[in-house]
Amino acid sequence: QVQLVESGGGLVQPGGSLRLSCAVSGRTFSSYIMGWFRQAPGKEREFVAGVRWSTGSPRYADAVSGRFTISRDNAKNTVYLQMNSLKPEDTAVYYCALDLFVNSGIRTTYSAYGYWGQGTQVTVSS
Repeated sequence: QVQLVESGGGLVQPGGSLRLSCAVSGRTFSSYIMGWFRQAPGKEREFVAGVRWSTGSPRYADAVSGRFTISRDNAKNTVYLQMNSLKPEDTAVYYCALDLFVNSGIRTTYSAYGYWGQGTQVTVSS
């Protein structure tokens, strides 16, 4: 079994920064993709960023490109989402997820990811 545990959410003013963490534990795999998704009230869950674990190659949604950075620490089995220049529209519950199927690259549909964390709330407000 795989466990994903997010942390680092909170309340921040517009223009501020937060760093989310997602610790991966349990069964290990030789290659996989980690993704960050978010879901705002009344909206569908949407892709934010993803990273191929073996190479560190990232992919970003247009809405966050240039403001968010995804990275991973192999030694700690942890993936991070550094969020800068936050906007009120970034307010959502953020989830990390794991996709074992790597042949299609970093996928952006949430149904492609088989493992999920519990989510962490990010609120951007003055």
